[in-house]
Amino acid sequence: MILIIDYGMSNLRSVSKALQNLGGEAVVSENPSDLKGAAKVILPGVGAFGDAMKELDARGWVRPLLDFAASGKPLLGICLGLQLLFESSEENRTAKGLGIVKGDVVRFPAFLNLKVPHMGWNQLKFKQHDCPLTAGIRDGQYVYFVHSYFVRPADEGCVLAVTDYGLPFASMIWQGNVFGCQFHPEKSQEAGLSMIENFLRMGV
Repeated sequence: MILIIDYGMSNLRSVSKALQNLGGEAVVSENPSDLKGAAKVILPGVGAFGDAMKELDARGWVRPLLDFAASGKPLLGICLGLQLLFESSEENRTAKGLGIVKGDVVRFPAFLNLKVPHMGWNQLKFKQHDCPLTAGIRDGQYVYFVHSYFVRPADEGCVLAVTDYGLPFASMIWQGNVFGCQFHPEKSQEAGLSMIENFLRMGV
């Protein structure tokens, strides 16, 4: 079973529908105790970093999520969900992230003179080519983004893919059983659905 975490700041319908269309058993849950029975977990998210961490903490998700990440089972963060895996964010310096991945989250610099949020289709340039999440996805594939902040891992070795928007930023990460996409795979047509299917098939 794949558990999709509902903490009040996520667009859950499109993610769960994509999984179901691919034949996956997806359960949307507001109950942290459900993590114990999950084979895989998706942490989605839209909105502000500080508000999201406040909701995760208030609803009792933080410790169970840390335990799940340590269990070795696959965990996928999407958009804000990816950013929450990190230690901190410029968006709210007083809010601590989950800290599953070392590093922080930063805003696109004003000196780039680019539209923020970064919205629309852009390309992936893979730094690693043996990740199970991206099996069968070609280099240069376009995916769909909507974000103003991006992750900055302390260890460049966990960067799975980068995307250029005035500067190269980490658009995917991979750290053992933990995966993250800054884009929305559920909105990225064939490439995104292939990634969701890869996640669905992990361990099968």
